[in-house]
Amino acid sequence: MNLIELDDADVVLGGRQILHRVSLAVRGGEHTAILGPNGAGKSTLIKLVTLQLYPVAHEDGRPPIRVLGQDRWDVFALRSQLGIVSADLHDRFVHGNSNGIVTGLDAVLSGFFATHGIFAHQQVTATMRTKAAAALDRFGAAHLGAAALNTMSTGEARRVLIARALVHEPKALMLDEPTRGLDLAARHAFMERVRTIARQGTTILLVTHHVDEIIPEIDRVILLRDGRVAFDGAKSIALTARHLSEVFDAPIAIDQSRGYYHVRVTR
Repeated sequence: MNLIELDDADVVLGGRQILHRVSLAVRGGEHTAILGPNGAGKSTLIKLVTLQLYPVAHEDGRPPIRVLGQDRWDVFALRSQLGIVSADLHDRFVHGNSNGIVTGLDAVLSGFFATHGIFAHQQVTATMRTKAAAALDRFGAAHLGAAALNTMSTGEARRVLIARALVHEPKALMLDEPTRGLDLAARHAFMERVRTIARQGTTILLVTHHVDEIIPEIDRVILLRDGRVAFDGAKSIALTARHLSEVFDAPIAIDQSRGYYHVRVTR
């Protein structure tokens, strides 16, 4: 089954077109990176998949988007099948949460409900608590279960959020600029955890503007520029000096080492 199918999808926000006739399909099990500069439309594309945004409807009735084979979803039912980690999600838990202070354990438990904390009407079972504790332990964050997210380092909070994303065993893990705010060591540690998840069989969809975050397990790269797909294909073909120079509008040289690609601007 395809994880995502977009068919000439347009997104217009505030009278401005953000995505222009984007067509692509990502299969389950196909680890994929969406790469492009700031403003290319990467995060908008992810918000389409998670139904935070909707594309312009086609006049002929064709669905411009399908997720997991369906074009109609209950939002919470869909989000229970997708794990999401982003810097924006981190901010919502720490700064913009109507649930008040959220502990690491409650943050992970909220993954079962696709909410940003645990609310009084939600029924948390013993099985859920066991799974949440196991997820924290799996990502080296068992000691953070009782700590408040707003007291954690950025790296610690991201470990909690990745446990939250995977606690309900989703079909795919979607990472939207996941290392923003992390220092060099924490960034490396985070992406090594993502590599392990990819090898264990969860589909990875990574959105980034950092070429060196594209882990060796990712084989396909979609390049976005100005809301359009500039290239879509094998990583070895996408990550060339010619393609990257065009997308980032700068002269770029690229080197490869141990499955990773590293770029530098040659101007």
